[in-house]
Amino acid sequence: MRYNFLSLAANALSGHRSWKPAWRDAAPKSTYDVVIIGGGGHGLATAYYLAKNHGITNVAVIEKGWIGSGNAGRNTTIIRSNYMLPGNSAFYELSMKLWETMEQDLNYNTMVSQRGVLNLIHSDAQRDAFVRRGNAMRLEGIDAELLSLEQVKQMVPFLAYDNARFPIKGGLIQRRGGTARHDAVVWGYARAADRRGVDIIQNCEVTGFIRDAKGAITGVETTRGSIRAGKVGMAVAGNSSRVAAMADLRLPIESHALQAFVTEAIKPLLDTVVTFGAGHFYVSQSDKGGLVFGGDIDGYNSYAQRGNLPTVEDVCEGGMALMPAIGRIRMLRSWGGIMDMSMDGSPIIDHSPVEGLFMNAGWCYGGFKATPASGYCFAHLIATGQPAPEAAAYRLDRFARGAMIDEKAQGAQPNLH
Repeated sequence: MRYNFLSLAANALSGHRSWKPAWRDAAPKSTYDVVIIGGGGHGLATAYYLAKNHGITNVAVIEKGWIGSGNAGRNTTIIRSNYMLPGNSAFYELSMKLWETMEQDLNYNTMVSQRGVLNLIHSDAQRDAFVRRGNAMRLEGIDAELLSLEQVKQMVPFLAYDNARFPIKGGLIQRRGGTARHDAVVWGYARAADRRGVDIIQNCEVTGFIRDAKGAITGVETTRGSIRAGKVGMAVAGNSSRVAAMADLRLPIESHALQAFVTEAIKPLLDTVVTFGAGHFYVSQSDKGGLVFGGDIDGYNSYAQRGNLPTVEDVCEGGMALMPAIGRIRMLRSWGGIMDMSMDGSPIIDHSPVEGLFMNAGWCYGGFKATPASGYCFAHLIATGQPAPEAAAYRLDRFARGAMIDEKAQGAQPNLH
């Protein structure tokens, strides 16, 4: 312990110059078996599972900025599998199980904290809806527990229970849900993929696709030169429509900013995740002591990683309605991620209509919590050409077939009807 403390102090005083990088800063080769566009959690997890599960190690992950500089570092870190519809429940439960074994698998502390996710109930109709969702979860082997008002009060006694505009009547909790450290997840997958031979190439923006005479994708053009590939996977979060346009594809996706906020640090107050069932507000407390909260997307299309003041006001109003005490806490900062909002609120993991190009997009509110299962299933698709069973419903053609997966459990959505 003494040696570790002295070593840490010495490194801090030297500007960490003696610390070794967690992964190689690779230079691009001319050819790979697989190129993954996007160095966030989904892209890195895909590369890791390609190497681990399928033995495909001649892989490059291309990131236009630095690892984790996009949506991976711009979210509220919640993990859960409290979904109801068959197309979603198996996938997100796979993700939950991978979260539970992630630290042992990657040999990295990703700070997974299964502190529970509590959805509050504010009306009889909402209780009926949550009973239905909880029963559906339990039929799929997913934990769910309906709480009475008294049980909710015992868990979170500081909420507005008396004369509240939206009285709290109970809640639905998934105790296995919780939070994880977003940047640690990215770093853990990056290090684990690198150790299996994957090249992680930063500051390398894709500017176009290389195509053969038949129009199939055979590589990518980048700011660091041309890179040939047997297969190309696209996992670029809020930039999916722009990257797909380079391959002459138009996706059923809109891009919106989703803001998040953090307050000054306070003493331990909230040991679970709470979502307000009567407005767009959800909150947890970080390891640094700040309250982290968010709301709904901004109501207009944008690629800007910032939001607007009306949404700030709406989120703060929701927070004050639920937890009046936070009115005395200073908000330190806000940030915005870019959401790929698909037309049914569920993602796309599929072949693209262009040969050689695979798609991982449309995550809406579910991107961070899906990270491990997304990489697992996307790697399976790229390696085998067939969808993983847990992601079989996430086909691109479901919009044409009318097989939408429209579930309000995707985000903090009011359901009072």
